[in-house]
Amino acid sequence: MINISGVLTKVIRCVCGVLLLGLIVGCKSMPTLEQQEQLVQANSLVLDQITTRAVVNAWGKPPLYHSEFSHFFVMPDFSVIPRSRVATGEAPRGWKAGVHAGEGVYFAYPDRGWLLVFLDDRLVYKEELKTEELHALAKTWAYEDRFKTRLDEGSRP
Repeated sequence: MINISGVLTKVIRCVCGVLLLGLIVGCKSMPTLEQQEQLVQANSLVLDQITTRAVVNAWGKPPLYHSEFSHFFVMPDFSVIPRSRVATGEAPRGWKAGVHAGEGVYFAYPDRGWLLVFLDDRLVYKEELKTEELHALAKTWAYEDRFKTRLDEGSRP
């Protein structure tokens, strides 16, 4: 038998978490493009304060790029972690119940050692990885892309 009140409570918490995340992100003032570019050039990759355009202007087009509809774990501090960066069937440590979904844009810069993930054109996740790890990730993206249709394809930066 399914506990409807428990499921309903989890759904309400999830919806409230997503709404609160949207409110917080919407209330933060965004630095100017020039300020964002300076942050990127200084390797100060501030979440929710940097756009794809600022990164491309500062570092050039990403050598490795991927775009897909993604699910994100919303953490208690309102940061997000892409589901693809967590082991299959696992949840990140400390995660409660918040999730968000949208078009995730992944930039990988092997020469700089960064994986950057954008959602709604804002940097929402960053991870330092070795060059080999970034190239392995790109191979996974290429394999997945083989199964995309033209309807699934997004635009490139």
